[in-house]
Amino acid sequence: MMIYINGELQQTECQNLLALVQELSLEDKRFAIEMNEMIISKSKLSLTPIAEFDRIEIIHAVGGG
Repeated sequence: MMIYINGELQQTECQNLLALVQELSLEDKRFAIEMNEMIISKSKLSLTPIAEFDRIEIIHAVGGG
């Protein structure tokens, strides 16, 4: 299916947000996910299905000084 990730149309076979996080190698990294203008908590990633043309924004936390 086709979904938008950070504004770019991409194809994925992932059925939920946890699978997408794993596909993008984001496990063990600091990030936040918004799907269709709603913040999704990390505890709900496996319970949140992805549908055709969903809009997903992924924000990475970057440390430094």
